[in-house]
Amino acid sequence: MCLGLDVGGAHLKAALVVGNAPQAIREAACPLWKGLDRLEAAFAEALAGWPPPQEVALTMTGELVDLFPDRTTGVVRLLAEVAARFPEAKLRIWSIRGFLDRAAAAADPLAVASANWLATAELLARLLPAGILVDVGSTTTDLVPFADGRVRARGRDDAERLAEGELVYQGVVRTPLMALAERVPFRGRLTGVMAEYFATTADVFRLLGQLEEEFDRHPAADGGPKTLEGSARRLLRMVGIDLGAAALAEARALAALFAEAQLRRIADALALVLSRFALPADAPLIAAGCGAFLVPELARRSGRPSLDFAALLGLEGTKARWARVCAPALAVALLAPNAAAKGDAGVFS
Repeated sequence: MCLGLDVGGAHLKAALVVGNAPQAIREAACPLWKGLDRLEAAFAEALAGWPPPQEVALTMTGELVDLFPDRTTGVVRLLAEVAARFPEAKLRIWSIRGFLDRAAAAADPLAVASANWLATAELLARLLPAGILVDVGSTTTDLVPFADGRVRARGRDDAERLAEGELVYQGVVRTPLMALAERVPFRGRLTGVMAEYFATTADVFRLLGQLEEEFDRHPAADGGPKTLEGSARRLLRMVGIDLGAAALAEARALAALFAEAQLRRIADALALVLSRFALPADAPLIAAGCGAFLVPELARRSGRPSLDFAALLGLEGTKARWARVCAPALAVALLAPNAAAKGDAGVFS
């Protein structure tokens, strides 16, 4: 029995696997920037009713939050928290070099920092001859090519991945709308967008009917209701208009414009990544994340097929929904039983 954990800065994702069979997959809100006590609360929610695991496979991005002065401190603190939470379990920590034991991970914490994308891509590289992982999450999008059993990404850490376009800071829940566009067409003019935290992409995709509410676990920008009216009010504020002075239909049209602006950003990054690698023309995009619904359109624009991450694993229903959202947690849980205790070089090239 292996428990896969992805400790993020906003969510804790967990996957319980027996052998090669996923038994349960969950996500809990974990606003880690507010304190480490939020991690313990997230553990209590995500693991409720699950038996103690014999093995824990850990990956993380939570070291990035400004609770910690730097990433090294964040990794070391989170390793200690997880080890204390599971004192009887064998702990494997995922890194850009594959799995490490706790001592090796503590000695090289930057190899552990924000390596969760690589776990999903490595699993896919063992399942398909070639493709590109497109994991659209609540906050970021990962674009990771793989071929011939190896991950072909250029970037190793967040700084390199941002520079290479393989990490795009665009997501379908938490991204503030001021990060999508400086101006948008509205009422016949190219209208400036206020550089204020008035609304997020959750409002956009709620108005468009594309975001499942279970995937929106954090308060709205104004702390207000997560309703169509609440989202419309927040969205229209971005262009200086009150709901009432503008109709709900105008808010939906504006939401579609912001959605298109975000899609173009991701599509441009995808085109850049694809231009570097001679992937076969039929190599698919693999859709993962709570924003997996964007991937078929990205595939259409790039002239490629799209495949669903959960479907590749033969999952359906509730397990499939959460497998997409918690792909790295599930990936480390599936990879760990077949890995050496440390020094597993994986397939990163």
